[in-house]
This record gives sequence, C-alpha cells and structure tokens, in this order.
Amino acid sequence: MPHVIFPGPEGRLEGRFSPAPRPRAPVAMILHPHSQGGGTMNDRIVQQLYKNFVGRGFATLRFNFRGVGKSQGSFDNGIGELSDAASALDWVQQIHPEAQTTWVAGVSFGALIGMQLLMRRPEIRGFISIAPPANMYDFSFLAPCPASGIFIQGTADTVVQPQSVQKLVDKLRTQKHITIHHDEIPRANHFFENEQEELMKSVDNYLDFRLDPSCPIT
Repeated sequence: MPHVIFPGPEGRLEGRFSPAPRPRAPVAMILHPHSQGGGTMNDRIVQQLYKNFVGRGFATLRFNFRGVGKSQGSFDNGIGELSDAASALDWVQQIHPEAQTTWVAGVSFGALIGMQLLMRRPEIRGFISIAPPANMYDFSFLAPCPASGIFIQGTADTVVQPQSVQKLVDKLRTQKHITIHHDEIPRANHFFENEQEELMKSVDNYLDFRLDPSCPIT
C-alpha cells in the first residue's frame, strides 16, 4: 500500500495506491466523505472498499481531497474536489494507460463527487455510491446517467433520508441502457457504525455480479 504524492490543481495530493498486479487490469478510485465533517482517505469504509478492489486485482487509489492530510489547497465545496478527482484519475491512467475499465466508489460527499466524475469520464463503467447526499445536493446532472452501478443506503440514516435516495434511484431507473441496483441496509445509520459487515456484503455481492464474465451489464 505505497504512500503516493501526485500533482493536483492546487498543488500536491496525498494518496495510497496499489498498482495493478497484471497488464490491462481495471482501475478503481475511492472517494472519501466530507472533509468538513472529518472525512479522510483513512475513513474505515473507504479503507474497506480499497481493500476489496485491491483483492480483486484492480489498480486502486484512495486519496485525500484538497486541504486534508498532506493534500494542498483548501475545501472548495465540491467544485475543486471534482477537479482533484479528475487529476487523480489522470495520474492513475498515466501509470496504467492500458486499463480497459474504470470504477469509482464514493462514500457520502465522495459519492456525489464520484457521480459527477462519471458524467465527465466515459471510461468509468461502474460505480458504488454509499449514502449519497441526495437530500443536500441536486443530482439532476445525471441526465442521462452514463453507467450502471449501485446505491447503498442505511434505513436509519438521519443525515441522508432513505426516501431521497429512493427518489433518485427511481428517476435513474427510467433511463434506458443502464441498470441501477439499490440496497437498503436495515438499522444502518449514515456511518454504518454497527452494520459495516452487511454493507461490505452488499458491495461484494454487487461486484461478484458485475465482474462475472457472463454479466449482462457491459
């Protein structure tokens, strides 16, 4: 799990990177929760997602948005953070230009940034959005959403109301050519404090399905 520093729009960005174990391996990038709420690349869900993708043979990066840890710059309310994510993906792609597929996984605020990145980067073919803040930000930019993925939400989340995520899922499911999965984890709060095992089981099941060569979703 090498510690890496790479260039971002406002100076250096700090990350942890696991290179691809084989040529043409897919790429995954994990985006952390809101830095103003204490979110960093060392968030426990972010770390679990990172380990999962590494274990599946992805070239995997998690990094700190601007102003977090050793990343330079200061919080920019999502605009700069999206630029950070684009720079991070550029950096991975320079190392692995032969990667055929890219995935993005985000937690809370990181899920918002991940979905915005999805709109800019056609090479992203799958996403995992955990507790996306659908009640705080306007997700209407997903018009149309260019890739299939999964939204995972806790039923006891008081920060992001489950019904706001359900509404977003229902809207995206009307779009053609994509398949949206949606899992609700019973009793889980916004941080999945006591339900992390169930959360990761949901992630695992979805990745097993999508990464199976016979999966109907391209």
